[in-house]
Amino acid sequence: MESRLRIAGQAVQPVLVMFPLGLFAMAVLFDIADLLGGPTILGALAYWNIVAGLVVGVPAMLAGAIEVMLLRRPQARRLGALRTLINMGVLVAFAVILMVRIRAADRVAGGGLFLVELLALGLAGFGAWFAGELANGRAPAFARAAAGPRNY
Repeated sequence: MESRLRIAGQAVQPVLVMFPLGLFAMAVLFDIADLLGGPTILGALAYWNIVAGLVVGVPAMLAGAIEVMLLRRPQARRLGALRTLINMGVLVAFAVILMVRIRAADRVAGGGLFLVELLALGLAGFGAWFAGELANGRAPAFARAAAGPRNY
């Protein structure tokens, strides 16, 4: 699956994906430090990292969706749509985390919300791995089975 959305010869979507991944990972690290007894400002820093991750995550997801629309092969389109759905799931999960944190004092996360945050970060890591496999032309076995021959 080759990227058609390029600037100066470089694919746009893989570059854009790295920013929200880094911001979400830093939010998790700040929350770990906050839960381990660090200063309360760490919870606020995690909150703002999630905000920034969502702000740059939407253009990254849109760039991926545009790439999927430009694909010609049906199997590549289905796998690209799966990748886009994974990315949307990550953004929705972090948006829910953000909405819950708005009401918390000092924007800190409790233990349960932190576990949801870890799951969302794991999904983001899986989505990045899956996109990398697709970019290298190797669809994982579960994706080949899911995108198999369809007669509709």
